[in-house]
Amino acid sequence: MTSKVYFTNMRTKPGNNMLDKLERVIEKAGIGDLDLKDKMVALKIHFGEPGNLAYIRPNYAALIVDKIKKLGGKPFLTDCNTLYYGRRSNAVDHLEAAMENGFNRIAVGCDVIIADGLTGTDAKEIVINQKHVERAKIGTVIADADVLISITHFKGHEQTGFGGALKNIGMGCGSRKGKLEMHSASKPKMDQEKCVSCGICIKNCPEKAITYNEKRQAQIDYEKCIGCGQCVASCHYGAARAVYDQAIDILNEKIAEYTLAVLKGKQHFHISFMMNISPDCDCWDVNDQAIVPDVGIAASSDPVALDRACVDLVNAAPEIKGSIIGDKGKLREGEDKFVHVHPDVHWKDGLNHAEEIKVGTQEYQLITVK
Repeated sequence: MTSKVYFTNMRTKPGNNMLDKLERVIEKAGIGDLDLKDKMVALKIHFGEPGNLAYIRPNYAALIVDKIKKLGGKPFLTDCNTLYYGRRSNAVDHLEAAMENGFNRIAVGCDVIIADGLTGTDAKEIVINQKHVERAKIGTVIADADVLISITHFKGHEQTGFGGALKNIGMGCGSRKGKLEMHSASKPKMDQEKCVSCGICIKNCPEKAITYNEKRQAQIDYEKCIGCGQCVASCHYGAARAVYDQAIDILNEKIAEYTLAVLKGKQHFHISFMMNISPDCDCWDVNDQAIVPDVGIAASSDPVALDRACVDLVNAAPEIKGSIIGDKGKLREGEDKFVHVHPDVHWKDGLNHAEEIKVGTQEYQLITVK
């Protein structure tokens, strides 16, 4: 089957600005077909790591929030805490980062809720019994929501080639324990130079696998460790760390499986913004120059078709001189821009697996909305 992807470009004129075009494209894509009356609607978005300015403008989120309210829904913006140590690794700092970047009730018209709790341990297990993942660990707030709407900044990514709807949903909705499962089959390690002997990891380890060594630094007994990631989730100093040794193709397949878990039994809808298309993830506190000019906004009920359409649209756009593409040399005609930037990553692995497990299809019809 072929899925429909609705697209609008960046051209505007008086009486038809980008907010008008966003409203029109999501209406054409069928947001009004969702049953939102009195439903809890999770708007999954990346709030941007402070210092990075490529994230989606809150103005766009505000229009989507208003549309959902008019359709009778109860919207809230949400994301899960990060696995790495940064400004979004716990709910307190995460909420401050969101506020700092303009995601607050005054600006967007709804509240922000961190889906996996204070330290990333609040999750529900969704049974999917797939190739890599049997029980996905999804942030409780997202798991409990009636409807999932993804709002994605489409850009490059170091581990997935590009960051699109699947990355936003699958990795983004995983709790910190879920993110650990996706990123690594190995168990966490301790960077003892960063250990401050606070004892939080020892207190939170369910298997009593962490103790102090003779220098009063935390150490892990791997015969007892079950790889649950509680130490990574609870460490405030970056001493307990995940081991990123999982093959990239397996990581992308796991993200597809987590996407399946998030969407299981839910109404869902997806919007991607091809603007400020930086070569790397918004998780960094900087954003490099965009690799192509702004392309536009696309929406679909099929996240796989949406991702495929977006990558095709970006690949069809001209590269920006002076960007990392220009720094690496001129692209060959027809060369994939994301593979050029991240040559060891093959983004098709994730889309192919998502298609195999019936998250969606890569076959799409692109419908232009003016």
